[in-house]
Amino acid sequence: MASNSHLLADSSAPIVYLDVKQHFDKLTPKQQLYAHHMSRAAHYGTRVVLRQVSPESELIYDAIVSTYNAVEGNLDKLKQTSGVSDEDITAWLEYASQFLSNLGNYKSFGDSKFVPRVSEESFKAIVSVSPNGSELFPKYVSALYATEPQAANILGYPEKGHVTAYYIGDITSEELAKIGSVLNELDIMPENTRVAKQPSGQFQLLVASSKTGPLPSSIPLPEGMGSLEVVYGDHSNEMESIAKSIASARTYAANSTQKDMLDQYEVAFRSGDMQAHKKSQILWIKDTNPSVETDIGFIETYRDPAGVRGEWEGFVAMVNQERTKAFSELVNNAETYIKLLPWPTAFEKDHFEPPDFTSLEILTFAGSGIPAGINIPNYDDVRMNYGFKNVSLGNILSSSPKEDKYPFLRDEDVNLFNEYRGPAFEVQVGIHELLGHGSGKLLSEISPGKFNFDIDSPPVSPLTGKSVTTYYKPGQTWSSVFGGIAGAYEECRAECVAMYLCAEKEILRIFGHTDNADDVLYIAYLLMARAGLQALLFWDPSSKKWGQPHMQARFSILKCFMDSGDDFVKLAYTKEDFSDLRIVLDRSKIVSHGVKAVGEYLQKLHVYKTTADYEGGSNFFLSMSNVGEDMAKFRPIVLANRRPRTQYIQANTVVENDESVKIVDYPTTEWGMIQSFAERNV
Repeated sequence: MASNSHLLADSSAPIVYLDVKQHFDKLTPKQQLYAHHMSRAAHYGTRVVLRQVSPESELIYDAIVSTYNAVEGNLDKLKQTSGVSDEDITAWLEYASQFLSNLGNYKSFGDSKFVPRVSEESFKAIVSVSPNGSELFPKYVSALYATEPQAANILGYPEKGHVTAYYIGDITSEELAKIGSVLNELDIMPENTRVAKQPSGQFQLLVASSKTGPLPSSIPLPEGMGSLEVVYGDHSNEMESIAKSIASARTYAANSTQKDMLDQYEVAFRSGDMQAHKKSQILWIKDTNPSVETDIGFIETYRDPAGVRGEWEGFVAMVNQERTKAFSELVNNAETYIKLLPWPTAFEKDHFEPPDFTSLEILTFAGSGIPAGINIPNYDDVRMNYGFKNVSLGNILSSSPKEDKYPFLRDEDVNLFNEYRGPAFEVQVGIHELLGHGSGKLLSEISPGKFNFDIDSPPVSPLTGKSVTTYYKPGQTWSSVFGGIAGAYEECRAECVAMYLCAEKEILRIFGHTDNADDVLYIAYLLMARAGLQALLFWDPSSKKWGQPHMQARFSILKCFMDSGDDFVKLAYTKEDFSDLRIVLDRSKIVSHGVKAVGEYLQKLHVYKTTADYEGGSNFFLSMSNVGEDMAKFRPIVLANRRPRTQYIQANTVVENDESVKIVDYPTTEWGMIQSFAERNV
């Protein structure tokens, strides 16, 4: 295990309880009941996420929860009954807590496997306090501890030896691409599906729905591949529970738009019809300024190696009105700031529809990980024609503990970094979500012969000085054209927008930074540079594969900084083992070099995306995010300085006899994490 020590589960990871009681208590009884039922709907997707991560994840989950239930929540009883040492109990608890906070045995941020620090024998003894746990153990133990072959420690395409649960059987990326083309031609949305290849060679499209059974006929596939049988009923029990909870929530909806939205959710999860889910998102956009904000479905496609299938996600939150005021001013001036971005108006939306932009306090976030901000929906046509919403998750942004020392920072930067990293990150997230993901136009042939630009006089590309020749064809989307790199590419584009515009003093003022604006700007750039260096944690040197889209993006931006010249950003060290590696950022050159370089990088990314130029865009982005020997040499010291990610314990809600809703909170311990999941009973 020595060579794979980086795969060991985190030890002493920081644990934070997301306390939302004060915000929840401000809701009316009706609003609390709405939040409760939507929270239950979100959490019923827990097993869906587990099945999307790895074949063994659901088994491990059941073993952990069964262990808690077997000792009736009594940790002392677990210690006595299992007969293992306190050290082994601690190691098991740390693994279980990390597993639950990631909803699987692969990190949600990085897509790399982690394995227990406790021995196989002690792990077995602990879970065997439950008869169910004892029965399950042989079914997953080999996968639980396996660290060979190395390729299987990363999520990705099976043909490359990686692990995925989106694709079942001996299926290749080429076969998946052909299936994707057929689905695209038939306008069948893939977000809520998985693909299986039977030993016979028969392909199946598994559709998440409460209804079960195949369609009467199959879809012909090209070039001797046979046919694709469409089978409904994937995750059928979970989809039924989700639909029932949504139906219960409908009674407490605030208005007719919310009721119509819930109706479409219910249709989507019962029937598997993603067109109904798309309709729900249009209605969700129209439901402005709700007291309880919630969205649910197969949302983000980052973990699908093909970049088209969504992971289950659902959140319920209360609006923080005070923090939302700053975002409202940013929204009101968004068109002004978008005009500052480095591309001609022909490459921007004809009209910017001001979205909801709210600061939320999370009650529930069911999924493999919790972001700091969200810009959804991800349906390209909905975003272009109806708009989108931005949310900033306040109790996530404010949860990171301050530290005395940060790896790779100069001593003189640490105090300023500690003081302003929170505010700088909030500015970055706000611009990233609203003006990053919210900007840009896809030049498209909307339907045969109908275009959203003048096809007879196409826009002139600022990259070539010539009229563009590529655009999105009918049925094509950003994700379907750019495939597996779409997530990282778009995150990079949005991060570049944030870096480009955060130098605008008026934007910094909106977030409350005037006298300290220069310090916030400096830390924003230092924060990005440091994130780019730490991104090497999420790059696998054997496969040359990135495991996290945001970090691939940030690494490329660090390279952009370093390539800007005149030592704007450099990595300084004197020791052969790089143990004194430090980031040196010249704050006097942020505008002259940093903003200028980011603007040039952003312009290329944007034009390639807007014009559906996959070849140009992919070659450019992959070259910018390529890890050469000059940077790969720093990976060991980055690994040596890695710190565990924060784990978040979420509250539960219960309805009491008088129909009032009570918040149930938990201690900020690994056992508290397990208790929160066990009491959800999903």
